[in-house]
Amino acid sequence: MTHDGHRRDPVMHDVGRLAGVSQMTVSRVLNDRPHVRPETRARVERAIEHLGYRRNAAARALATGSPCALGVVAARAALPGSSDVLLALEEAARRRERAVTVATVGSMTTAAVQEAVGHLDGLGVDGVVLVAPQPPAPGESLRLPTGVPVVVVDGPPHAGLPSVVVDQAAGARLMTEHLLGLGHRTVHHVAGLVGSPGADERAAGWKDALEAAGRPVPPLLRGSWTAAGGHAAGRRLARDPCVTAVFAADDRTALGVVRALQEAGRRVPEDVSVGGFEDVPEAPFVGPALSSVSLRAPQLGEAGIATLLALVDGGGATPGARARTTAPLLVVRASTGPAPA
Repeated sequence: MTHDGHRRDPVMHDVGRLAGVSQMTVSRVLNDRPHVRPETRARVERAIEHLGYRRNAAARALATGSPCALGVVAARAALPGSSDVLLALEEAARRRERAVTVATVGSMTTAAVQEAVGHLDGLGVDGVVLVAPQPPAPGESLRLPTGVPVVVVDGPPHAGLPSVVVDQAAGARLMTEHLLGLGHRTVHHVAGLVGSPGADERAAGWKDALEAAGRPVPPLLRGSWTAAGGHAAGRRLARDPCVTAVFAADDRTALGVVRALQEAGRRVPEDVSVGGFEDVPEAPFVGPALSSVSLRAPQLGEAGIATLLALVDGGGATPGARARTTAPLLVVRASTGPAPA
């Protein structure tokens, strides 16, 4: 029943609950996909008949009303860079006159991704893009519906799935080398959360650049992908007069670092240079304008849609190149400058 007392139409979750199977299994039966045991298929079909389940006509029309309808799965609380990628994917699909259905999840865990892809598959999409999913646990796979082409964009590789990623370690090296080139003896790093997409790659690129230049590698500080986390790390860095350059794992962290340094009376960039990562839309408009590493979201979105359509056109077969990498871009603004004399 709905809140106003009317009986609501049954949904896939209701069918799965009655049949004692997952929503993904219901989706497989509805789309006549293989790898469903005959007794399971019969149980789902009986539940469908008993409940009078019918696919939502509007959703079905959205998913099948164009030559190829695509699904995108993204986290509701996506990092700023991932939000830009989501918009770029939509734009790239629209240029090809493809309809896009977006399914958001609370977090990009394996269980949430499985449910979201099953939901999109139930709507009849021809393929799905996963935006920045979390890395799978050791020995764990996504176990997605058979026959649904899936591409990972802006995230760690998943077994058996083609991916399109930014070379984040290269981006971190670009920023670190930029700061060293300004005369700074070394560069401190405020990293992202342990195990989160991109954090380890960015930290590795920073360390590689310092070691390649023969410079000391300071202790790494951990942020939280937030301005508050950057502010806490920035307060610690501000107490050390030897700190003259900081590379933050993302722009929000960088803004927190800048605020903490300024509160401690240290000028940016005259006393300490600060660089970020992801080049969020606000980066040019803060004070001082933030130097950052751009993920080049339009190129990432274009490559993601092109890779997915190649899979769809190939009947779901994985193309020869399983991983496609795009290059980041260093964007220099006012927050980085020469080392103090």
